[in-house]
Amino acid sequence: MKSLAYLVLGMLGGFVVAHQINRSRRGAAFFADIDEKMREFGDSIADAYKEREAELRESLESVTREAEDAIDRLSKD
Repeated sequence: MKSLAYLVLGMLGGFVVAHQINRSRRGAAFFADIDEKMREFGDSIADAYKEREAELRESLESVTREAEDAIDRLSKD
C-alpha cells in the first residue's frame, strides 16, 4: 500500500512539474518536439503493422488457393 502511495505522489509531482515547464516558451517547444516525435514513432509502428498484415494476408490467400487446387486435383482423380 505504501508503494502505491509513492507511485501516486510521484505521478502527481511529475504532472505538476511538467505543467509548470509547459507554461514557459522553451518548455512548450520541448513538449511539442516530444509530441511530434511520438506521433512519428506511432505512425511508423502503424505503417509497419499494416505492411506486415498485408504480407500475411497475401501469404494466407496463396496457401488457400494452393490447397483448393490440390483438393480439386484429388477430387478429379
